[in-house]
Amino acid sequence: MKTRFARISEWTLSLLVLAAVAACSSSPRQPAPVEDRMGARSTSGEVKPLPGAENAGKPGYYTVQKGDTLTRIGLDNGQAWRDLARWNNLSNPDVIEVGQVLRVAPPGAAVETSGVVVRPVTSSAASPANGAASAAKSPASSPNASTTAAAAEDFSFAWPANGQVVAGFDEAKNKGIDIAGKAGDPVLAAADGQVVYAGAGLRGYGNLIIVKHNNTYLTAYAHNQKLLVKEDQKVRRGDKIAEMGSSDADRVKLHFEVRRQGKPVDPSKYLAAR
Repeated sequence: MKTRFARISEWTLSLLVLAAVAACSSSPRQPAPVEDRMGARSTSGEVKPLPGAENAGKPGYYTVQKGDTLTRIGLDNGQAWRDLARWNNLSNPDVIEVGQVLRVAPPGAAVETSGVVVRPVTSSAASPANGAASAAKSPASSPNASTTAAAAEDFSFAWPANGQVVAGFDEAKNKGIDIAGKAGDPVLAAADGQVVYAGAGLRGYGNLIIVKHNNTYLTAYAHNQKLLVKEDQKVRRGDKIAEMGSSDADRVKLHFEVRRQGKPVDPSKYLAAR
């Protein structure tokens, strides 16, 4: 009886040892994209303000919230994550802190309280010919939010896929439109631009491509099966940039977003009727 009890004890101990070894040998967890520190303490116990705290609440700046990533912040503000990393001198773009204040507008750009980025006129842009100099001096030629918005409304996009729209735009529930199709169907660039993101690091989007078209518009292409372009690559309207899929989705579809100054707008207003 004693021998049987000893064997059971040895067997139980062996299981515990194996479990401990397995736990120690498992791969380490990836660092969270946001560290919740809310200010670091010095050796004296004094709380140090986080980077950029002096700019909190100012136009052109954003305070990091729990769950944020640099890619998400860039998408929501119409910027490339690489630009955000450069403007904020981030040595590791994968680590940002809750409460940290980031610049989300280009240095030197005027930002109105509405958040609209207004870029200054360069000397080359203000050199009209054939007596148009007087018109250039008029107040109407100065850049402001209204003229920027008016110019932006003339922008249009090509359809990024040929399937049927199965879900329309809803600012609260669906920040774009969903286009049905078959796995492997071509996903096309909606306009000329530069790829500012290509990866699967944004929760809920699966394999995602973000293209920046100008200082006003970004487009996003989500749930792809395969990505065919890389970050910083330039694309032309109609170029095949991905293959449709169902990554991080319940069915094969393309989720297509148009972002104006980082804010989602209804893509159907920018697409030709068909």
